[in-house]
Amino acid sequence: MAGGWSRDGAVQDQIDASVEDGVQRARSQLVKGESAVRCDECDCVIPEARRKAIPGVRLCIACQSALEKQETYASGINRRASKDSQLR
Repeated sequence: MAGGWSRDGAVQDQIDASVEDGVQRARSQLVKGESAVRCDECDCVIPEARRKAIPGVRLCIACQSALEKQETYASGINRRASKDSQLR
């Protein structure tokens, strides 16, 4: 049941769109192709087990961990907004 100016099912449509955006973003970040033997950042050897486990891997574990710490999550669009902003 929707309220106000929104139609029935609008909230679920927003949730579905947010999930689809997240899936597309994750798929776009997947690495494809041949795994590197040496890390692109520090030139250390990437263990064979890592290359087999993650096809297309380009970074060693240390460099990948450092990269992930630097990245910040930004969804771009706040479709649902917070209750606080709706109550003001």
